[in-house]
Amino acid sequence: MSTDTNDLVVTSVHAHTGKGLGTGNPADAFVVEPARTRTRKTPRRTRTNFEMLAWLFMRLSGVVLVVLVLGHLLINLMLDGGVSRVSFAFVAGRWASPFWQGWDLLMLWLAMLHGANGMRTVINDYAEKDATRLWLKGLLGVATVFTVLLGTLVIFTFDPNI
Repeated sequence: MSTDTNDLVVTSVHAHTGKGLGTGNPADAFVVEPARTRTRKTPRRTRTNFEMLAWLFMRLSGVVLVVLVLGHLLINLMLDGGVSRVSFAFVAGRWASPFWQGWDLLMLWLAMLHGANGMRTVINDYAEKDATRLWLKGLLGVATVFTVLLGTLVIFTFDPNI
């Protein structure tokens, strides 16, 4: 029995019925819908690299965050007396060094952007209406920018003499 390629295309009405193509092969029950046709409203470029770059950022920032956070916890909570030595003076001494300012700044920025990107993905997955998605992502963006700017300001303008 030869099957023509056109016989394998199933309209979207029949694609999810689970009945397949009627060829008798159980694998044919899982049919992928044919590609949608382009309309005048369809953007010319519908595929960008943003989602791939966001996916890659999540993986890379996650690895870097593990190192930064574990280093932060090790230094602050376990070495030289542990948590009992963490005080205002300890933070002031740490942030007097550009190395520790950079460490904490990188940890803040990566954690906020990593978390915001994850929340953006959750909003895209679960917000059904376009208007709801727009508002939620707008609020997320404002909260992220506010937190990053405020944290950056605190790290670089911290004055132990107040």
